[in-house]
Order: sequence, then structure tokens, then C-alpha cells
Amino acid sequence: MNYYNVGKIVNTQGLKGEVRVVSITDFPEKRFKIGHTVFAKPLNKKDLITLTIDGVRKHKGFILLHFKDHPSINDVEFLKPSELMIDEGSLSSDDLKPGEYYYHQIIGLQVVDPQGNPIGKVKEILSPGANDVWVVEREDQKDLLLPKIDSVVTNVDLDHGRITADVPEGLDE
Repeated sequence: MNYYNVGKIVNTQGLKGEVRVVSITDFPEKRFKIGHTVFAKPLNKKDLITLTIDGVRKHKGFILLHFKDHPSINDVEFLKPSELMIDEGSLSSDDLKPGEYYYHQIIGLQVVDPQGNPIGKVKEILSPGANDVWVVEREDQKDLLLPKIDSVVTNVDLDHGRITADVPEGLDE
């Protein structure tokens, strides 16, 4: 089974077993719902801990989660810091509009120009504002920051693991 990061537990909150989560998902309202199961992977541990969410609220830029059968701070202290993940079965294509992709679908794809010449490989996705920026690792060159806009990213072919990009002049410098 594959697991995907949706957040990070960075601290506890209060004495009643809540944890502070920094969300790294585009769908926090879908991922962090009462009744949903998430998996925590504390640092320096290899086993995943299955947790059922029974409380959710927002506070000062964090999502505060409470888990079933974890009523006190003592029950969740060991979770900080932890990566918070969902399993593959929790993903839904209904979450995505046409032309949208999960990060894990894009990272690792080859990027080519309109003539099919290789440019590099997507190694990371940044979300600085209006649109995502795909970081393309290139051989013997600095990384290319490719804005995810239709005029630049002209085709994404998941079946063949390939992205066609029309890199504007000046962006490649």
C-alpha cells in the first residue's frame, strides 16, 4: 500500500490530547474530517500508527486534531514530530478538476520541449501563490522553475510519464 503525506504534527495543543498540524494538502477540509483515518510516522520510527480523527478545528494557522482513544496530552506527546499520511484508498479523482494533478503524480516525470527534446525531471512542486511552480532538475544546469500555466505546460501525459513544456524565452536563464 502507498501512503501520501498530508501534513506534519509539529506540537501538542493544551492538555486534552490535541495536536497542531501543518497541512501540506490541497484538500485539508477533505483529509481532516471527523471519522477519517490517518497514519502517523513519528521521526526515528519505522512503523505507522493508525489514528481516527474525532475532533478538528483551526487555530492560528494550524489545524488542531484530536484522535479517538487519545484523551490527554500524555497520549499524543510521542507523536511530535510526525509525518501525517493517508493511504492510497483515501485518494479520489473527484477531488481534481481537469488539468489538476496530485503532487505524487507529477514529481519524477520527464519534461520535454514541444519537439520532444529532454529538458529535465520534476523534482519538487512549490506553491508560492496564484499557480504552482514545478522545479525541474536539469543535467549540468541550475534547476528550472516552471510555472504551471497552460501556455507553458502544454501537455501532461501520465500514461507515458512525460510533460511537454514550452519554456518562454528568459525563463531558462
